Amino acid sequence: MGHGDGRGQVTSAADADDSGTRILHVDMDAFYAAVEVLDDPSLRGLPLIIGAPDGRSVVSSASYEARRYGVRAAMPVSQAMRLCPTARIVVPHFHRYQAVSRQVMDIFESFTPLVEPLSVDEAFLDVQGVRRLWGSPAQIAALIRARVHEEVGITCSVGVAATKHVAKMASTIAKPDGMLVVPASETLDFLAPRSVRAMWGVGPKAAETLESRGIRTIGDIRESSREMLERAVGPALSARLTLLARGEDAREVDTERIEKSIGHEETFETDILDRDFLRAVLLRLADRVAARLRRAEWETATVAIKVRFDDFRTLSRSQTLGEPTAVGQRIGEAAQTLFEQIDRRDPIRLLGVRAENLRPAGGGGLALWDDDEHWRKVEGAMDEAVARFGTATISRARHIGRADGRGAAQHPKAHGLD
Repeated sequence: MGHGDGRGQVTSAADADDSGTRILHVDMDAFYAAVEVLDDPSLRGLPLIIGAPDGRSVVSSASYEARRYGVRAAMPVSQAMRLCPTARIVVPHFHRYQAVSRQVMDIFESFTPLVEPLSVDEAFLDVQGVRRLWGSPAQIAALIRARVHEEVGITCSVGVAATKHVAKMASTIAKPDGMLVVPASETLDFLAPRSVRAMWGVGPKAAETLESRGIRTIGDIRESSREMLERAVGPALSARLTLLARGEDAREVDTERIEKSIGHEETFETDILDRDFLRAVLLRLADRVAARLRRAEWETATVAIKVRFDDFRTLSRSQTLGEPTAVGQRIGEAAQTLFEQIDRRDPIRLLGVRAENLRPAGGGGLALWDDDEHWRKVEGAMDEAVARFGTATISRARHIGRADGRGAAQHPKAHGLD
């Protein structure tokens, strides 16, 4: 979910100059909330918080009506409700979001084969080669917006530009339900007054470091010396920001792009101290991540964990594996190892496991022997059973009947992350 609440929107007219452009960035508006309204029109116009209906869960998304109160993704629901007491909490329906996403992506692909999905609700399109069929980039953007609204029933915002970076910035500024066109000749003027925080790849820490040195806008980056930028953010990020600030972005639309990561999280109803229970949760999460990897025929080369303590401080750790895998046992063991490396022993409210650095399964070839052969057979049998009987009926025996160390059954709140 974007952080914008729709105020400060800038859009272009339907006949805007789109000379020199070829890239569209299409982003659904408050996608999860929009799908919920689509399925239940009585929710339209209400401040909506998409999340579990208890104060310990986190916000997955929110409608623009709720965002105007300061509600943001990943915020605790309890905090969101303090900011917007009149908000309606709606339990997320991730399978439904995936289904609607497929409808939207099908529309994109009906215009051009050069579509690069970034997530369930946004994608880049290269429309240079289909101008004779559909018109100029701005005309194509207008057609896409109209079809998404008419055929799916939700709205989207589109940025039209010469590069990915500028197109993505433009779509953000056009939200909600708008289109912003940046002709190639106006790229530098468009970029100059924008905050460094709007740049792709600039996180909060990098932004604070740049701003502390008086580098607040993209124009300031262009005027800064290489030495100053390198001292602030290091040579790699400095070089990348310098190019982007000049409007230079050589990245093409990548139709072979695969999802960057797959993860699952659980937020507990009570804070947990029991390390054995937490280790079991990590293995259960790893099994779910691995099952998704196998369904998509991917493997992971990097395992990461997320740990949130009772004071909301959150730590992340990652480990690169010796060989890529889609075996839950192997992912779980790596997650448990990372967990043991965290010295802090305070109560924990959330755990997460994520597979990163994904690649097609089997890319590493066959080894002379397979240390995971046993677990592949076990997990393959679990996959077959799940396919026949459903996920609710299949689990490792070690996951059944676990307690939270307080003498009560534990019922964590689960979140699938895309």
